[in-house]
Amino acid sequence: MKAGSINVWNIAPLFKGLGYASMVIVFFCNTYYIMVLAWGFYYLIHSFSSTLPWSSCDNPWNTPSCSEIFQQAACNNSYANGRLHRLNVLFFRNKVLDISSGLDDPGTIKWELTLCLMAVWILVYFCVWKGVKSTGKIVYFTATFPYVVLIILFVRGVTLPGAYDGIMYYIKPDWSKLQEAQVWIDAGTQIFFSYAIGLGALTALGSYNRFNNDCYKDAFVLALINSGTSFFAGFVVFSILGFMAAEQGVDISQVAESGPGLAFIAYPKAVSLMPVAPLWAALFFFMLLLLGLDSQFVGVEGFVTGILDLFPMKYNHKYKREIAVALCCLLCFIIDLAMVTQGGMYVFQLFDYYSASGMTLLWQAFWECVVVAWVYGADRFMDDVARMIGYRPFPWMKWCWSFITPCVCIGIFLFHLVNYKPLTYNNDYIYPWWGEVIGWCLALSSMLCIPVSLLYKLFRAKGSFSQRWAYLTTPIWGGHHLEYMAPDVKSLTSMSPGGEDNKVIIFESVM
Repeated sequence: MKAGSINVWNIAPLFKGLGYASMVIVFFCNTYYIMVLAWGFYYLIHSFSSTLPWSSCDNPWNTPSCSEIFQQAACNNSYANGRLHRLNVLFFRNKVLDISSGLDDPGTIKWELTLCLMAVWILVYFCVWKGVKSTGKIVYFTATFPYVVLIILFVRGVTLPGAYDGIMYYIKPDWSKLQEAQVWIDAGTQIFFSYAIGLGALTALGSYNRFNNDCYKDAFVLALINSGTSFFAGFVVFSILGFMAAEQGVDISQVAESGPGLAFIAYPKAVSLMPVAPLWAALFFFMLLLLGLDSQFVGVEGFVTGILDLFPMKYNHKYKREIAVALCCLLCFIIDLAMVTQGGMYVFQLFDYYSASGMTLLWQAFWECVVVAWVYGADRFMDDVARMIGYRPFPWMKWCWSFITPCVCIGIFLFHLVNYKPLTYNNDYIYPWWGEVIGWCLALSSMLCIPVSLLYKLFRAKGSFSQRWAYLTTPIWGGHHLEYMAPDVKSLTSMSPGGEDNKVIIFESVM
């Protein structure tokens, strides 16, 4: 079957709500995630100056206290350190965001940030509009060049004073943290986002592969590359943070931040301490922009592929894809306008905390495992994979689908619910009750797709419950179904591909 994130669940039509849920989640991701690119593009533009704007007090967005501290900097090094920290915070809060007092105070639209947002969306559109073939050519650069920048930053970082302490802080484990539920929640959330699990994006991209593409091997390669890159990037980040801590004479834990705080406060502060600071700032934010564009390409492609699959072939239009991508980008841009206002950061965090949170992805992944392993059948799925790649995956994969992964997902999901804390910004602003209501509406808009769709289909079907269940869990093989034949999939081993005689014979419909 070649299909996007909605039609792929024709393997068990009763649970097609999983497809709708993934579409809702990836749409929310596309909407708010691009703000990180807009901020990065804004910083990149401001990096092309002889003096970084977040390294001096001679700017209209700085507070009077900044100028007072600057005058005393020569007398007191601690003041200088405090000034440097405040400058980065002031630039992000007062210049980039021009943040208002709260969610109920949206303020005006920031036109500079709006132009950056528009530029990034235009770039995304022209990289995605022609499909995966054209996007794939662009990704050759956007996915590989960041490694060049990472290596350059790594070499620079490890040669700075204090880098060793930063790296040791990174690789030395604190086993007591494993007792904290939040650590497991954050780890699970990070894994889901970094691998795009539950978003339907990988399903959409996989639909463009050849039938006998070795997806099993690809999964291992993807896991190794992704985890390896994340591990290596940690050395780059913490070597710089170690240098920053040494320069300020403080513990590394006081300079280490996460999320937007790391990219737009801590790291800019670190590069401002380096010689030739604009060069390192430009390299870092260019890398951040390329990495973010890669993720945005995948998200938009996954959403558009799912939407186009809903249209029958008779409604095909010459520019159907271009129009669909344009409408997707335009709709997301319109929603994003709420995030480029003075109160936009509060809206951004609302989307980030609820709409595509770890909780929604864990819920999605749990049901995906249940449907594939228990409704469609783990053994049946193993047979399908064997027909595709010519050999059987190792048996432990079946146990992962059936038991380990769903148990881990539901366990972390329950941890998340039990340890739920109301959303705050910067640990001092508490969101109003109606803000939390909006947030839960965003979360439930995807989570409820699964049970609501299931109940709707059950009530609409005829016959007894067992008859309805049997009918609604029977796969529907449509126009994209790949007819295949194999001598005996049970005879295929887990160790090696089948020989020439055991190759899968397929008759593939043209997409």
